[in-house]
Amino acid sequence: MPDSIWTARLPSNIGSVKSLGAKAEGARLERMRASSRWLGDGFRNVHPMLPGLRDPDVPMPSLVDFMCGGDRRRWPAHPLPAEKPLETWRRQPETGLRATWLGHSTVLLEIDGYRVVTDPVWGPRASPLALAGPKRYQPVPVALKSMPSVDVVVISHDHYDHLDYPTIRALAKSDVPFVTSLGVGAHLEAWGVAPRRITELDWWESHALRGLTIHAAPSQHFSGRTLRSRNATLWSSFVIRGERHAVFFSGDTGLTTEFQAIRERLGPFDLVMLEVGGMHPSWGDIHLGPENALKALALLGGGPFLPVHWGTFSLAMHAWDQPAEVIFERAPERLLMPKLGEPIEPARVERAVPWWRDVDAMTMPLQSDKQDQLARALPYPMD
Repeated sequence: MPDSIWTARLPSNIGSVKSLGAKAEGARLERMRASSRWLGDGFRNVHPMLPGLRDPDVPMPSLVDFMCGGDRRRWPAHPLPAEKPLETWRRQPETGLRATWLGHSTVLLEIDGYRVVTDPVWGPRASPLALAGPKRYQPVPVALKSMPSVDVVVISHDHYDHLDYPTIRALAKSDVPFVTSLGVGAHLEAWGVAPRRITELDWWESHALRGLTIHAAPSQHFSGRTLRSRNATLWSSFVIRGERHAVFFSGDTGLTTEFQAIRERLGPFDLVMLEVGGMHPSWGDIHLGPENALKALALLGGGPFLPVHWGTFSLAMHAWDQPAEVIFERAPERLLMPKLGEPIEPARVERAVPWWRDVDAMTMPLQSDKQDQLARALPYPMD
């Protein structure tokens, strides 16, 4: 494998219709239809949802609310502090397990001699459009072309903030394999990834890759890159297990008692990565938020906890740092709150430091009429 798989630049046509992806057909579609989670015309959350997760008295935000409303601190005033991990990455982790949070749900895992990247997103927007949709307020601390080679890319589902067209187009030029949920491979193939490099899993299925085993597990969410493709592909959490260590990655999910089954079948875990941002009471059944992330952590059996899915995009109405504050104030044991780009070995972290408190807040900028019109054309919620 070359020194870097990320040598290609981001495509210039990132707002083209190609970013919408492709529909599954043929043998891929037949396999999807054979899943017990496929009901009629798409996938469904078949496990009973816990009561009280969604507040029926709180309306879903409109697109105008999303663009121009919510907390006045939805964006930080300045770039967040970040570190350059390249020098550290040149050395093997002494404990055998190291994680580097690169923003949102993108994490570089170094586990028992292998490198895994989760939900890689280097594109400027979590959107199919070049001029509208959630724009990242925080750049990735490592340029795409500077990333080291990885052994596998794990993609949880097909929402724009997890499956990024320009990043996949760059990766398509390499030989790196992908492990993802049922149906997502149709998008990957449409964007140039060779079929032989794609493994699609149903829940509780696994894929062995040299010294790693990657297991797909339940999550409580949905999928779709257009309104017409809602739930056309599966969504999953994943467990990455090496010779000595195991890592849980939630992808996007609401709270579910299936976390206990995951612990019993695939645990224990040396690192638990759970989504904590992008939460709203009207969709509390499909996103954890910080409070339910702590409940999910308990169901998973605890362990070193790395919150993800925050600090990059504004995808809900809350302040940008609200998830971090809630998690930190409740301070579970072995909480990991690294800066972006800061490599950490879970076994060696003693206490979290609230670095985000040094970042000044800003008021929300008004949106132009053109942006408002484009916003009305976007599906929502988008993740």
